[in-house]
Amino acid sequence: MESVYTRPSTIIPGSSTGFCPGCMHGTTCKLVAEVIEELGIADQAACVWGIGCCGLGSMYTTFDSIFSPHGRACAMASAYKRANPDEFVFTYQGDGDLASIGIAETLYAANRGENISVVFVNNGTYGMTGGQMAPTTLVGQKATTAPFGRKPEEHGYPVHICELLDSLKAPHYLERVTCVDAPNVIKTKAAIKKAFRYQLEGKPFSLVEVVSNCPTNWGLTPLETLDYLREHSLKEFALGVYRDRG
Repeated sequence: MESVYTRPSTIIPGSSTGFCPGCMHGTTCKLVAEVIEELGIADQAACVWGIGCCGLGSMYTTFDSIFSPHGRACAMASAYKRANPDEFVFTYQGDGDLASIGIAETLYAANRGENISVVFVNNGTYGMTGGQMAPTTLVGQKATTAPFGRKPEEHGYPVHICELLDSLKAPHYLERVTCVDAPNVIKTKAAIKKAFRYQLEGKPFSLVEVVSNCPTNWGLTPLETLDYLREHSLKEFALGVYRDRG
C-alpha cells in the first residue's frame, strides 16, 4: 500500500511533545516541521524558541535549537541571522514571551526589517506558569491574576500584534490564522510556508500569528475550546492577511 501521509523527517521518531492533550501547539509545531522538510532546509534551519510552552517543541524536532532569555527570541534571531546570513532562522513564541516581556524586541526586529520569520502562538494565557493574564487575554476572560475577568479600566485591552506591526514600514508579511478545524490547518501551513519562503528570498521580517487554545488553563475540554475560539477569540482576533508585499 502506498503511503500518502507519513511523519516528517524533521520530527524525532517515538518522541513525546510534552504538550497538553488538545493543545494546538502540537499541530502548529508539526506544520513547522513539515514545511521545513518540504522546503529542503532542515540542515540550515535554526529555531530560536521562546520561553514557556512554546519551547517544548524542541524536545521532538531535529533542526537546530536555540533558547533565548524570556522574550528576547527576536533579538537573538536577528543577531544569529546577521552573523550567519546563509542560515534559515526563525522564532517560535507564545503570547507571554513575544507580546509581553518581549514586545520591545519584537517591535524593533520588525521595525528594522530583519530577514527572519516568526511563528507566534496566541492562546490568551501564560500556559506553562499557571494561567496568568497575558497581553492577549480577552476582556472578561478569567485568569489566575484576573479572577474576575480582564477589565479594560484595570488591565487595558488585548494587544493585537498583527495590527500593531502593520503600523510599521519594514515588515514584509503579516498574517493571522488558526488551527480550529482542518480547512484552517491547511491555511496555517500555507501561511507558514509563505513566511519561510519569503526569508529564503531575502525579504524582510515576516510573522504568522496562530490563534490557539489552552484547554488546561481555560478549564475546558479540547472540544469546548474550539467552540470558545469560534465564539470569542476569533471575534477579537480577526483572521486574515494584514500585509503581503509579494
